[in-house]
Amino acid sequence: MIPHSIRARRCLLGVASLTALALAAPALAADTIKIGVMGDLSGYSAEIGGPGAVLAVKMAVEDHKGMAAKMPVEVLQADFLNKPDVAAQIARRWFDVDKVDVITDLPNTPAALAVARLGKETNHVVLVAEAATPELTNGQCAPTTMHMADDTNALAAGTAQALIQQGLKNWFFLTADFGFGLQMQASAEKVVRDSGGVVVGAVRHPLATADFSSFLLQAQASKAQVIALASVGEDTTNAIKQAREFGVGADGQMLTGLLMVLSDIKALGLPVAKNLYVTESFYWDNNDASRDFAKRFAARDNGKYPTKAHAANYIATRHYLDAVDAAGTKETAAVMAKMRELPIDYFGRPARMRADGRVVYDLDLFQVKSPEESKGPYDFYKPVRHIDGASAFAPLNTQTCPMAASAK
Repeated sequence: MIPHSIRARRCLLGVASLTALALAAPALAADTIKIGVMGDLSGYSAEIGGPGAVLAVKMAVEDHKGMAAKMPVEVLQADFLNKPDVAAQIARRWFDVDKVDVITDLPNTPAALAVARLGKETNHVVLVAEAATPELTNGQCAPTTMHMADDTNALAAGTAQALIQQGLKNWFFLTADFGFGLQMQASAEKVVRDSGGVVVGAVRHPLATADFSSFLLQAQASKAQVIALASVGEDTTNAIKQAREFGVGADGQMLTGLLMVLSDIKALGLPVAKNLYVTESFYWDNNDASRDFAKRFAARDNGKYPTKAHAANYIATRHYLDAVDAAGTKETAAVMAKMRELPIDYFGRPARMRADGRVVYDLDLFQVKSPEESKGPYDFYKPVRHIDGASAFAPLNTQTCPMAASAK
């Protein structure tokens, strides 16, 4: 029989131990860096980012030794189903309940803007590695947002400008009816008109549509020299495949996708994609650094080579973790200050983050090879010209972005 006094002391010790564990749990959470990858894991742009974006973030964490400022790093993932309201709900739960410190990827313009606004309201870092809207660094810029993905201005400075310089000045737009598509069209239209060209027409199609026949026939009937696809992922590849089936472009019209990536060319195949122009911020065969990353990535993703979305997620995550190290804390303001201060190594190319959150780097314009020119799997591109980042990205807008105004 244990004396009552001893039983009482043991009970008190047990309560004290439970209390200590309860108090230690929040401290443990505070000492862990949580990165949430929010992407399209199953929809029309899943091959561009999707599960590969999650892999790229995990590789960045591993290459950073799984730690930053002596804190372990944890990676979460979520499929927001390309719905902005779902993205906002997940972000709110991540920030409020799961204590996520930073969200990355975000391929959909409305979703990226919604999460960026929430990051600003709750003082959390948001790394936009896919969405291409320039609004993220203009009217909706935020002190907590890093925009790593190339935007519609930079893409238009590549593909649209190249075709204009070839004398192809009459344009028709086939545009996905959502934020990115409309902004891509607007950016390309500006390049066309500023260069003395003419927009002879445009038609909008629903997002993730299956039948482009009526839209393509309207574009063909316009007699425009260029039919420009302001869309992304499967919408772009399906439109190009159906255009080839209907003979669109056979009469001399040029068909071009304004946003195309490596996985799109893979889906089309070189016989269909040959001679298309592609503006890229990353290509796996650019240099030794990009080739090393691509080889390691492909070894873990069934032989698939990384797209620029995968590269952007990797670099944005590495830069965030570098900033945490430099700041010695994961406190948002301190980390964002270091992110703006530290240089960025974009696989051997210098980059920098401006006051408005825009990351500036050089891009390349490529033309897709023919099957005869390709020397192996994913050998898709031949270089056309280098695009200086200072001219590709719009300058700081001091009228719409408070951080840009203060930087002046």
